[in-house]
Amino acid sequence: MTAVSKTDMPPGDAGSGRSPQPLPGPPKSSADLRPRLIAGAVMAAVALGLDYAGLIPFAALVLLVALLMCWEWGRVIRGENFGAAFVIHSASVGAAVVLAGIGHVILAFVAALIGVVLMLAMPFGPRRLMSAAGIFYVGLPAIAMLWFRGDEPYGFMAVLFIFAVVWSSDIAAFAAGRTFGGPKLWPSVSPNKTWSGFAGGVSATAIVGAVFAYFIPEASVAGLVATSVGLGLVAQLGDLAESALKRGFGVKDSSTIIPGHGGVMDRADSTVTVSVVAALLALTINIAAPARALLLGQ
Repeated sequence: MTAVSKTDMPPGDAGSGRSPQPLPGPPKSSADLRPRLIAGAVMAAVALGLDYAGLIPFAALVLLVALLMCWEWGRVIRGENFGAAFVIHSASVGAAVVLAGIGHVILAFVAALIGVVLMLAMPFGPRRLMSAAGIFYVGLPAIAMLWFRGDEPYGFMAVLFIFAVVWSSDIAAFAAGRTFGGPKLWPSVSPNKTWSGFAGGVSATAIVGAVFAYFIPEASVAGLVATSVGLGLVAQLGDLAESALKRGFGVKDSSTIIPGHGGVMDRADSTVTVSVVAALLALTINIAAPARALLLGQ
């Protein structure tokens, strides 16, 4: 999930003119696997538990994750922890999450859009455009996830489906890449990713679609498998996109707050793209019932 670039700067050094320090060459050792697995299991359990608990508990989780991503975006893009840009970013995204959590999805989008306009109007230097883009990067997936969760009776299953696609793609890509190796997928952006991992990740999402179709009798097996495979491709592309972003700014991890994983952005990269694309798909099918549209195609 994490790009390995030729150079890495501590967050406070990004854009400061200091000489970047070289990244360690060797990959992470197997000793890093245990905390990575434990942290991953805990995060999955919390996400699934709050998704099951309902829209408001799940919205509280989305708000926490979104605010952490706002902070990490500033570290990556501007090389700062806090500041005026962070206030605008976090306030607009926070307002969007709260509005989406109480069912006002359109107003949530308006709140994010206002934040973008404010960010562009402020004198934040040459990275102002990227700072503004961060509001949509964090805000749109947060709104999308809450939009899906609020659509009963399929809200819980729709969010679970998105998580399952992302997690299966990630785990299978890692396992296939480690097992089979082979040609690199995009070595200039993410040297550890392989074509075998890419194929393994996308293939696993087909199984996810078939399994969900079994538990949702109204769903079409072919339709849900096609949807999950398409979103699996999007998950892989989202992973690569965030790797390219961090590499472009000379950053290895968005932060170090998750043991063995890096930052929240490093974990949520595929979820960002998958949730937004899933929401766009639902918009074209049934704007009044997004979860039903995603799972049943109607």
